[in-house]
Amino acid sequence: MKLVLLFGPQAVGKMTVGQELEKLTELKLFHNHMTIELLQPFFGFSDEMWRLSQLFREEIFRTYAESDQYGMIFTFIWAFNKQEDWDFVETMIDIFEQEGGDVYFVELQADMEERIKRNRTSNRLEHKPSKRDVEASEERMIASMDHLRMNTRDGEINENNYIKINNSELEPNVVAKKIQETFSL
Repeated sequence: MKLVLLFGPQAVGKMTVGQELEKLTELKLFHNHMTIELLQPFFGFSDEMWRLSQLFREEIFRTYAESDQYGMIFTFIWAFNKQEDWDFVETMIDIFEQEGGDVYFVELQADMEERIKRNRTSNRLEHKPSKRDVEASEERMIASMDHLRMNTRDGEINENNYIKINNSELEPNVVAKKIQETFSL
């Protein structure tokens, strides 16, 4: 069992790269908005929505880790300045490693100008209805930079299976191929 943690700021291309990686491997994509889009219409972007989303995710991870599947790609924003995000990542790692799984860390970076462009792509809007109010989505994205640190500092992640990719000028299939080759997926 393999778990590829694909993380970075909003609109950096996590889901799109995950879609391309899914095409190249036997990994299944579980992007973070799969739970968000289920719960947001009922609860908005509230504490209750995030609590339920985390519960759903953990149960999906547990069930999947116990299966005979090849592995999963999970996309998410990791706020490195929030202990609860570190704790959530540790929970994911524990769930998969307890079942003998391997965990791979893939961090994506892109400049803000490129992320603003990507925030408006048809693929993003198709799979993430809560982003369809593009102006509000962009405002949340820009405002989050004031209180969330969504990319690592040098040496912050000290894992053997870790790669950081600046994909500002790379096509998603190129990034996915690089991930596949780096980790022999």
